[in-house]
Amino acid sequence: MQPQDSAGATELEEPGLPLTDDASQGVSEEPAAAEAAGAPDRGRCWLCRSSPCCSRAEPEAKKKAPCPGLGLFYTLLSAFLFSVSSLFVKKVQDVHAVEISAFRCVFQMLVVIPCLIYRKTGFIGPKGQRIFLILRGVLGSTSMILIYYAFQTMSLADGTVITFSSPVFTSIFAWIFLKEKYSPWDALFTVFTIIGVILIVRPPFLFGSDTSGIEETYSVHLKGTFAAIGNAVFAALTLVILRKMGKSVDYFLSIWYYVVLGLVESIIVLFILGEWSLPYCGLDRLYLILIGLFGLGGQVFLTKALQIEKAGPVAIMRTMDVVFAFIFQIIFFNNLPTWWTVGGALCVVASNAGAAIRKWYQSSK
Repeated sequence: MQPQDSAGATELEEPGLPLTDDASQGVSEEPAAAEAAGAPDRGRCWLCRSSPCCSRAEPEAKKKAPCPGLGLFYTLLSAFLFSVSSLFVKKVQDVHAVEISAFRCVFQMLVVIPCLIYRKTGFIGPKGQRIFLILRGVLGSTSMILIYYAFQTMSLADGTVITFSSPVFTSIFAWIFLKEKYSPWDALFTVFTIIGVILIVRPPFLFGSDTSGIEETYSVHLKGTFAAIGNAVFAALTLVILRKMGKSVDYFLSIWYYVVLGLVESIIVLFILGEWSLPYCGLDRLYLILIGLFGLGGQVFLTKALQIEKAGPVAIMRTMDVVFAFIFQIIFFNNLPTWWTVGGALCVVASNAGAAIRKWYQSSK
């Protein structure tokens, strides 16, 4: 349930993990590097001088073929880890959402620095891409803060469903900034998503004063709704920027800008709000550590899934976030979702699944 990075990859929850083939960049680099270094070609046959030898090409191909369904399993595991991370955000009681973001940035920074040193990519990035890296960092970290605030002020299921409206905004922004085609199908999926969000928000001028299923007062619920929609918008903008940069920027460098600028942004906001305080409860401290661990684990498995599976099936499987959110809300908070929430979730999930299936079909032609 994180935006893509995701922290990425937006951070879609986690801003920063685009459901494109960009994640497979690291897979294609190793053979190229080996060839450039003059590594011996173990597939060349001394008898027929072909590379690879026809007698050995088929077994090698079979050896490298991934296990069927492994990519989808990785995606399911990623969805579960992201959902557990969101559950811990909801369970934290005495820590502001911005402070949770700061702790997560620190944790991820400790992981990303060794990766950047090992890959020798530097910490600044290509000169022509730095402005996009800065925008990616600011927008991605803002998206993370907003979704954490949404989880703290509204139910887990409602917040998760609204964040899944991000693909709709991605299509619109890609049409505006990248001149990508915006078809009538995209417009239809947008309408479905808007209907789903309306069913969850339940504005009084349409639904009257019925507030059943809302955890806090309606005003607090509305603040959480705006935060979740803001997360979807900023996650979509982050994904458009990642598409713009393409494969010219290393993935870990993108995360580096995300965590550094996210930490700076969080400290500034906490200073303005005066909300900085170490958690008093030892359980809250444990939750903060687990938020970082499970969030990072979700990113790792999502990246692995995108390396061996097409983006369409991965995007469809990612909707399991919503299922896990409903299950966790019932089990851990004893809060049974209303039929309005279920209907809204079905609309948003159908919109996401439809868009993913359509793009998958187009790419397979």
